[in-house]
Amino acid sequence: MRLVPDLVLTPAGWQDGRAVAIANGRVTAVEASEPAQASDVRLAGRAIVPGTVNAHCHAFQSLLRGLGDDLDFMGWRDRVLYPFSERLDRDGIALGAAFAFAEMLRHGATTCADFFYLQDDGNENAEAVIQAARDVGIRLVLARAMYDWEGAPKRYRERPAVAADRVRQLIRAHRGDDTVVVQPAPHSPHGASPDMIRAGWDVAESESTPFHIHVAEGQYEGARTLAEHGATPIRYLDRLGVLGPRMVGVHCVWLDDEEIALMGARGAALAYCPSSNMFLGDGITRIPEMLRAGVRIGLGTDGGCTNNRLSVFEEMRMCSLLQRVRLLDGTALSAERAFAMGTAGGAEVLGLEAGTVAAGRLADLVAVDLGDASLHPPSDLLKNVVYAMSHRAVTDVWVHGRRVVADRRLATVDEADLLARVRRLTQGWRI
Repeated sequence: MRLVPDLVLTPAGWQDGRAVAIANGRVTAVEASEPAQASDVRLAGRAIVPGTVNAHCHAFQSLLRGLGDDLDFMGWRDRVLYPFSERLDRDGIALGAAFAFAEMLRHGATTCADFFYLQDDGNENAEAVIQAARDVGIRLVLARAMYDWEGAPKRYRERPAVAADRVRQLIRAHRGDDTVVVQPAPHSPHGASPDMIRAGWDVAESESTPFHIHVAEGQYEGARTLAEHGATPIRYLDRLGVLGPRMVGVHCVWLDDEEIALMGARGAALAYCPSSNMFLGDGITRIPEMLRAGVRIGLGTDGGCTNNRLSVFEEMRMCSLLQRVRLLDGTALSAERAFAMGTAGGAEVLGLEAGTVAAGRLADLVAVDLGDASLHPPSDLLKNVVYAMSHRAVTDVWVHGRRVVADRRLATVDEADLLARVRRLTQGWRI
């Protein structure tokens, strides 16, 4: 199969007269579009760009959208997240995941890293999320949480050895999957004990995967970690021996200069969620400083009830604008840099060969409508994509070469039925 649009965004920039050839889930060539071939899929008036990579999300939380929108973090956690997550059985968890994945695809996200922690007593709930991703058609990195803080609901919690064993089982069960990978995710310095964090790191080491951990999202966490462990979060993780190339720190809002330098020196990565950090009033991560220190960065939306919009294109815009206003500098973070973080950067952080349109890369692609008003005037198309593009401009999406959105409609599931099931499940939910 070949996709034949008007333009293709390649590592060398925008190119016309090109076709994207796909086989076995990968791009095999970006080549001259003429002469035409029988397998060509004509995409007149459209451009092909890399699919975006959502480096951090909690998919089930989309069912909680609107419940705690004007609460602070603690109010949201204690009045919304904990009590309402207890209402979800396995079918509800799967529905919430499918609902979130469908929205992401419609917004051009071809990969989601779902940091999932409603474990109950095994991996069956995680398998339900994996099946939802397959059904909807998104590429999934299941960041399988490891959580043992006694203040959390029982269904979140496991003993370190049990959690590690279950994560290993899940990794090995899906090692051969084309569109699913599993990675360990000790929750955070406050949600996971030192033994749990080390257990997550041990799994990552033995299975050769990244591992994910929330770090310094709010100011309270730094103070708490300092009081409980005698060090701020990044220093504490370094003391545990887990700060290194496998670590994907999520948020990292409240870091001092030395911690930023330490992340860079150890080769750690960041999954940055600008809209979520704004939504909860947490603060602004210092992205230019982290880039200068050598920290690898991808962009995430976080959960659907701490952001309410699951678009990585939106996160590109927010990331750039936040750094400008923080530094009072309109040149603080360019559109090109923000776009790279939301595509190739996120893929690299997660260990995926995606995020660019080039031979050998995964065929995770998005078509955008060049006739959409939000992309006009077309003087600098990439800047328009980052700063101006409406979600309506996303017309088609391919994941692993499979067309999962066609002419702005989900090709894999009945969206009307999906939304009807969401309404039935959440009817009457109030705080």
